[in-house]
Amino acid sequence: MDFEKYSIAFTKEALKKGYTEQNIQRCLDYAKVLFSNHVPVIYNTSHLSELVGYKKEYLNKAIFHTNYFYRNFEILKKSGKKRLLSEPLPSLKEIQLWILKNILYKVPVSAFAKAYKPKVSLLENLKFHRNQPKVFTLDLENFFPSIKVEAIEKIFHHLGYSSALSNMLAKLCCKEGALPQGAPTSPYLSNLFFNSADAIISDFCKQKKIRYTRYADDLSFSGDFDEKELLKKVTEIVESLKLRINKSKTKLMTPDRRQTVTSIVVNEKPQVVFNKRNQLRQSLYYIKKFGIEEHRKHENLRQANYLEHLLGKINFVLQINPSDQEFKEYKTFLIDLKKKQDLKIKDAEPMPI
Repeated sequence: MDFEKYSIAFTKEALKKGYTEQNIQRCLDYAKVLFSNHVPVIYNTSHLSELVGYKKEYLNKAIFHTNYFYRNFEILKKSGKKRLLSEPLPSLKEIQLWILKNILYKVPVSAFAKAYKPKVSLLENLKFHRNQPKVFTLDLENFFPSIKVEAIEKIFHHLGYSSALSNMLAKLCCKEGALPQGAPTSPYLSNLFFNSADAIISDFCKQKKIRYTRYADDLSFSGDFDEKELLKKVTEIVESLKLRINKSKTKLMTPDRRQTVTSIVVNEKPQVVFNKRNQLRQSLYYIKKFGIEEHRKHENLRQANYLEHLLGKINFVLQINPSDQEFKEYKTFLIDLKKKQDLKIKDAEPMPI
């Protein structure tokens, strides 16, 4: 429905309910901005509760007692440090998914942002940096937790939503005043938050003939350039958003050494780094030699879905390099092994009485 049709339908219904012409016009002026931004018309928090299918009282509880609506757990990072993940409870997750699909996905993000976009693969981030004189990568420190609720509220307000509604939408997407790692809305909101920085960085890079892409909190640059000048400029832009560059992860890579972007080698053809591929080779070797259960026991692997996890890693290698015959064979082996496991589980099930 276009705005003209909406306006006619809304006016007809509003007159039936006794709205004054002044109130009708005020509502239509509000709706017109939202229509122009291709996002759904939501008049107030009560209207939002109807759309998401949860009572307003529930939404208020979710924004005022946030901690009760998340399950926290930790995972190990590559550095050996722990990362806190906060997974929303199914009800809050359902609300966040509604916001993501009906509002956030309607708002375009920078063409230079290559992560968290529907139908965009990791390869999109890699192809720009192949066979370059220099590859320079930067990492943003504590990216999600550094993006505060006030900044998220501005995103919704900029789309045309009222202050009260923008405040509720932002708080439904945040935990303890920032974007939580684990909420489905956080990745796309981080892209929208970084939109202005992507624009300024990309304009600077165009002037200097530098290739630029961003994959979540990883900024990648390639070409022939002065890396000190670039680092100074990007640092200024990033710090204006109250973000910080992780200096320990800043890397300059020349063709005489391995050049990687998001842990993928880009010197010639894209390839997952050797040590990760080698870890997979070792796992497959021991599984073939001793069997999956002995391997799990020896490595103290308690993951219930370990086989699926391993298959996912193999698929990732093949996504980057589909012609890798060695890993194609690993994939076939694991699929056959999974079929046998599934058959054993089915045979072990008790017969129905």
